[in-house]
Amino acid sequence: MGMSVTISAATEQDAEQIFRLQYLCFQSEAALYGNYRIAPLIQSLDSVRAEVAADCVFVARLGEEVVGSVRGHVTEDGAAAIGKLCVHPRLQGHGIGARLLRAAEAGLTEQRGAKRFRLEAGHRSEGNLRLYRKVGYATVGTSQGADGVPMIVLEKEAGAFAATA
Repeated sequence: MGMSVTISAATEQDAEQIFRLQYLCFQSEAALYGNYRIAPLIQSLDSVRAEVAADCVFVARLGEEVVGSVRGHVTEDGAAAIGKLCVHPRLQGHGIGARLLRAAEAGLTEQRGAKRFRLEAGHRSEGNLRLYRKVGYATVGTSQGADGVPMIVLEKEAGAFAATA
């Protein structure tokens, strides 16, 4: 390939690539649940643009192409909610997701003062759950997504980086 994947803060110009990547990446999640109305698939481009402008958003780039992204923001209870982590299917399994998570955690800690992180994964999303547990997240409960998908809620304290990540 000759190029390495770099992680950086997203810019306004990245919104459309993030939008398209998210749509591609979350097809497999939708198939897993037989539900093509999951939030990442019905989100509008304007909404993605608003998140890039307001939230802590990081992208993975291969040259000029956005091949991964993640978003986070601090919630009312002081936890940093991290979500919509995605990596292009052709590049999954190479540690890019873990690198994006670490970038989001560092950004949310340094820029937003986060003390702990929270994320959710669909109850059948074993690959995602495996990644989150590998990088130090632990199950703290369950919830139901607005789309009806049962979710597992995971958290970890800021600064609790897993040695294997």
